[in-house]
Amino acid sequence: MRRGEFVSLLGPSGCGKSTALRLIAGLNAPTAGVVRVSHRGNELRAGHSIGFVFQEPTLMPWTSVRENVRLPLKLGHMPTSEANTRIDEALAQVGLADFVDAFPRELSGGMKMRVSLARALVTDPDILLMDEPFAAVDEITRFRLNNDLLTLWRELRKTVIFVTHWSSNPSICRSGSSS
Repeated sequence: MRRGEFVSLLGPSGCGKSTALRLIAGLNAPTAGVVRVSHRGNELRAGHSIGFVFQEPTLMPWTSVRENVRLPLKLGHMPTSEANTRIDEALAQVGLADFVDAFPRELSGGMKMRVSLARALVTDPDILLMDEPFAAVDEITRFRLNNDLLTLWRELRKTVIFVTHWSSNPSICRSGSSS
């Protein structure tokens, strides 16, 4: 893949799509061979400069949207003032600027996925890995999220690898389209 591309991995359950993302992110080690991610002419360690959006939003229910998005910055020991600026920008990018103080239980499924996306974007990764992020939302929400993701991709020019499930339902198969 080249920098800034949007690539979809499409296939049936169990064919290795999610495993491929986990290998790229450095969450799993390959049983053979090497996974290399190139960035600005330099090779990165696995997991570096990568944002990951999982199938489930994996939000901490006891804390606000702002604090859920803050998590990777807190783990990276980013100063609070810089973190707050980044959090505000990431939430604005996904259309949740008005929900910073809301708790996950107060959000719809689509809004929870947006929080998860903001949490992945807040570190300004070069590569965004997305593992069937819209599988658990209704079809109308999925189409809206797909369109919003493509708009965001065009604006930010991130490299995106989007995993989606092979289905005989054409609307599901289009969920990872980059057209």
